[in-house]
Amino acid sequence: MNGPGHVPITRKAFVKKGLNKLLVLLGGALVAGSYGFCWERSWVELVRLTVHLPSLPREWIGTRIVHFSDVHLGHFCTPDDLQSVVDLIGKEKPDLICFTGDLVEDGTEMLGEAVPVLARLAAPLGKYAVLGNHDYRNRKPQLVRDALDAAGFTVLHNQHARLQKGNAPFFIAGVDDLLLGTPDLDSALKGITADHPVILLAHEPDFADVSAQAPVHLQLSGHSHGGQVRLPFVGAVVTPPMARKYVQGLNYAGEQNMPVYTNRGLGTTQLPIRFLCRPEITVLTLA
Repeated sequence: MNGPGHVPITRKAFVKKGLNKLLVLLGGALVAGSYGFCWERSWVELVRLTVHLPSLPREWIGTRIVHFSDVHLGHFCTPDDLQSVVDLIGKEKPDLICFTGDLVEDGTEMLGEAVPVLARLAAPLGKYAVLGNHDYRNRKPQLVRDALDAAGFTVLHNQHARLQKGNAPFFIAGVDDLLLGTPDLDSALKGITADHPVILLAHEPDFADVSAQAPVHLQLSGHSHGGQVRLPFVGAVVTPPMARKYVQGLNYAGEQNMPVYTNRGLGTTQLPIRFLCRPEITVLTLA
């Protein structure tokens, strides 16, 4: 029963109120989408952090690693966009550069232009990479491998490389893409003794639950884009398979608390927007 003084709302007023709310929501979505497309998706963040590895030889303390991922050439990302990324990385003067996959979105048409840009990247300890699922979706993964190779990267296809400082060896290993490739962690680590530090490159971050059970001391990954669109108090709206546990940033896996770092990537996929999830270049200092 309505109390005294109650004024019933008319159908017209109810519809008008609903339309006003809808217009506010649509306006907010338009502003957020415009911001995400025109600004944030190209606003690269340099994330610097120190990662502590157990029993790291003193020769390797202070080593600076630049980690980048998920360029997605062709999906609103061109070799010109890549040029600005290379310039930012160059200013960091890294000791080691790691790329964790998805150089292309679907096609390989831009690889020829991208090679000389990526070739400008330099690091005294080398440049290493693995492939991601989008590098396979074009059904020409060998073209992606060849492009990275021509740009001076060593593509770690279920294998490792030995680095050396003084008498202290250090290993960087890589597994093939988990979703569309042929990953083999045992082959990647074959011949490495457990007392030597190992960094593993794996495109999908949730693989850390497996690698944490092996003699791996740090995993670097991408794939998730950090969700690409994140909402306050909610976080990532959606993430792809094998990127739903370690979505972004530094986390720890397994009983040994192995650090796994998930880079938010540089490009976009599906929708060419980012919201509260800037593209990222990571600079890790070992300690």
